[in-house]
Amino acid sequence: MSFELNRKLAARRDPLPTSASIDAVTADIIRGAFETVCFEAATHLGRAASSPIINQSNERNAAIVDANGRLAMGAIGTPHLTFVNQMMVRWGLMNVEAYDWGRGDVFLSNDPDHGGGHLPDYCVYAPVFDEAGELIVILTLQAHQGDTGGKDPGGFTLEATDIFTEGVSFPCVKLVHRGEKRGDVIHMIERNNRFATFAGDLAAMIGAVQRGVKMLDGMIGKWGADTVKAAINRSIDHTERLVREQVARWPDGTYEATVLIDHDTVGTRDVKVHIACTVKGDQLTVDLTGTDDRPNLVGVWNTFANSRSYVMTQLCAAVDPTIVKNEGMFNAVEIVIPEGCIAQPPPNKPAALGSFHPACEITEAVCLALSQVVPERSAPQLYKIGMPNAVIGFDANGQMWMDQGVDCRSMDVSAVQGIDGWGSCPVSLGNLILSEAEDAECRFPILNISREMTTDAGGAGQWRGAPGSLNVKQVLEPTMAMAWMVSADHPLRGMCGGEDAIPYSNRFEVGTPGEYKIERTAQAQLPADAVIAYQHGGGAGFGSPLLRDPEAVKGDVLDEYVSLKAAREKYGVVLTGSLEEYDLAVDHAATEALRKEMGKSQPALEAAE
Repeated sequence: MSFELNRKLAARRDPLPTSASIDAVTADIIRGAFETVCFEAATHLGRAASSPIINQSNERNAAIVDANGRLAMGAIGTPHLTFVNQMMVRWGLMNVEAYDWGRGDVFLSNDPDHGGGHLPDYCVYAPVFDEAGELIVILTLQAHQGDTGGKDPGGFTLEATDIFTEGVSFPCVKLVHRGEKRGDVIHMIERNNRFATFAGDLAAMIGAVQRGVKMLDGMIGKWGADTVKAAINRSIDHTERLVREQVARWPDGTYEATVLIDHDTVGTRDVKVHIACTVKGDQLTVDLTGTDDRPNLVGVWNTFANSRSYVMTQLCAAVDPTIVKNEGMFNAVEIVIPEGCIAQPPPNKPAALGSFHPACEITEAVCLALSQVVPERSAPQLYKIGMPNAVIGFDANGQMWMDQGVDCRSMDVSAVQGIDGWGSCPVSLGNLILSEAEDAECRFPILNISREMTTDAGGAGQWRGAPGSLNVKQVLEPTMAMAWMVSADHPLRGMCGGEDAIPYSNRFEVGTPGEYKIERTAQAQLPADAVIAYQHGGGAGFGSPLLRDPEAVKGDVLDEYVSLKAAREKYGVVLTGSLEEYDLAVDHAATEALRKEMGKSQPALEAAE
């Protein structure tokens, strides 16, 4: 069932039928209005939702899908969600009669085997009709929910062997019928969730979608359905043409990369993602053939829709950022994902952890492959963290709470040609506005002790990766803690001669005789006042460290991004003076001599010089 369905869901869709002609200016005005609608819906949700993962961390996204199931517009939020929405809506469109679509209806979907990502990513969507009753577009809103009603809080069951362990799957369920909420259905969905905040989140999603539908009704009334359809067709065609123009500038050839995950959740080592990006004229093909397909793996299955999405998220970073993100992106690129591999699993495989890994290895492999073609736009869009430290407990009323560990941190921001690693998260996933310490401490019995950048935690390079931070947290009451650790053996890879980022590491009960390091997974009971410390890997470097401006290295040492030892041993920079006296200076003659000696072991560097 699943593979055949995936082929149907991913098939190219026809343009909308319309007799209207439209000029570029009018089409772009309508496109801009679509973007505004998405912005308004996503912002409404962000302000109205109850849980911090939405109203603080921003893990939500709005999109507009046309009546043929094509992505017409996406908006702010987590970008990879933009490229999943249309797949769930397409399944709904294939079953319109069974679900009795009509004006005022609102639907919910989250099923990984019916076009979804992982179970926590709930998609609420609503159809929009013209005055004659013709379906024109569907407004969709997707957001990560804190729980899914499965075996473990949050839906992240480390040893899950099927989707049913992780929670309740909804291929499609109607929440609102002709403008009236279906209390029986909504109460059933709320009952299958551990957290009191979920009811507020679901209500906020429904309200945000209804607000967007009202705005779209006004748009269609102003411009007319035929003109709106013509604008969608033109925008999608325009995006496809622009992407193909970019690809046509790249040299023909096949560019490959392999990225490994340390292990699955039961210890099976070196889980592989392989990518081959083939450029032939204006056609780009991304082929995942060779990606791991061992049937006994646990916890590393990424849904077909998610895998397509993570490929596209990285491709968007490789082309002109002003190109509108819509179905034209998919029309311009062929994505090949073998059936049965970890990027397109058989039916009913668990999917919760797959949105971490192999999802991130897919983006990393695409980035590494294309760094051979467009190095100036090769910034990996990922989070190499296996799973945040989730801590779970109960309040005085017996109500469960969960700090999902989506904390402010510096991590995984690699350098790109000409720019050092920056900020807290990569651009394409940077809309995850990580939770503030004060907000978490108000909600949960925790104390954030420090979130300090670690010296030498960024990969060395001509342009340096951002340092990762050491996040130290204390639980003030007895709690359960969950973690899945990867990226210790295979941290974020450097590009074009840059060095890798540092490995991740994680310790529980820090500073006590019982302190221990998490080697693979943890589901631990922590006593009151226990301290946990998560060292996040930084970004990787770009270009040989011996080509970095010595004065920039001196600045890094003064800022404590780089140690004096690393300045000499990795960058070949000789500094005089002392850090304590703040009188460091570059000895240029000694630096030149040292770099010349170090360069003898780097033939590629000598050739470049």
